[in-house]
Amino acid sequence: MKPSRTAWGEFPDVQIHAGETTVKKHPSYHAAKLGDADAAEKLVSETINNDQVEALRKLAEGHDPILVSVHAYEKGGVNAIPEAFADELANRLGLRTDTNIVQTNAVEHTGADGYGRLSRQPLFDGEVVVGEEYLLVDDFVGMGGTLSNLRGYIESRGGKVIGAVSLTGKTYSAKLTLDKTQLDELRAKHGADLENWWKGKFGHSFDLL
Repeated sequence: MKPSRTAWGEFPDVQIHAGETTVKKHPSYHAAKLGDADAAEKLVSETINNDQVEALRKLAEGHDPILVSVHAYEKGGVNAIPEAFADELANRLGLRTDTNIVQTNAVEHTGADGYGRLSRQPLFDGEVVVGEEYLLVDDFVGMGGTLSNLRGYIESRGGKVIGAVSLTGKTYSAKLTLDKTQLDELRAKHGADLENWWKGKFGHSFDLL
């Protein structure tokens, strides 16, 4: 099964709430990552950024999006941070949360290098409400593959994703969209053979990276 991807268009940058050190050195981080819901709630409540909450409120203004969190499998359990983060945002912004869409495979991206993240693609399943708008919620954005595949899954089934938010991540990771200059350089460097192989392996061409 190949992941779904859809054209980027004018997709906004991911809203990142806190620095990696702040989140990953928090006393509750490891327990939350392994599925402890109480630890996840504590972590989120102590690292969430009020200014970013207000930025998300502005992004959602005039919309009624559903918050859908990434239910990622870790070695010791299901990461509890995204769901706790989505619940906190829902409470603050008066939004709904999704309980249907889940990740169906374990990709073990935590601590993985770039090649590992590219080769192990997350897949999703669950009901998407046709015509509804969604906001994606994750605990970490690195190369953006998880959010990209979740967005593609939702939009290929009739939903519309209007943005994404992450508790932490690299500043440069906030931009998910590939611009034309980057795309042209990638194609010039690697040629059609690699892009054709990539499309056969992962189901999409370089323009949807």
